[in-house]
Amino acid sequence: MSETLFAPEGGWRVRIIDLSGGAEDNIVEDIGGFPDLIHANAFARAYVRDSIERCRSAGLSPKEVLQAWFAYGEDAEVLEAGENGWRSANELDDFAAHRASEMERDWRALDPRRAEDEDAED
Repeated sequence: MSETLFAPEGGWRVRIIDLSGGAEDNIVEDIGGFPDLIHANAFARAYVRDSIERCRSAGLSPKEVLQAWFAYGEDAEVLEAGENGWRSANELDDFAAHRASEMERDWRALDPRRAEDEDAED
């Protein structure tokens, strides 16, 4: 429960993982600054939803969508969140079987770097 109340120093971090193996150690980047675990979990979920949709082509079965995602997609995990962190494995079958809405895949709206960019513009 303390994970939901207190963020690590610098905020929660989400790690983006390249499933195609194109990045060193398959890590694309760590994104920090999430003020609470709910925000970090929502970002990770939306990021994976978007990645799966980018791997979806017309006529693919859910199984084929997952195969494409495991070959070319990106996963996300909330670091240091333990059992309270969102896990893609819990929802992959549902994501592959049902198209996401634009809102469900809008990770950019949840990205803490967006707020930093807006502050810099002010």
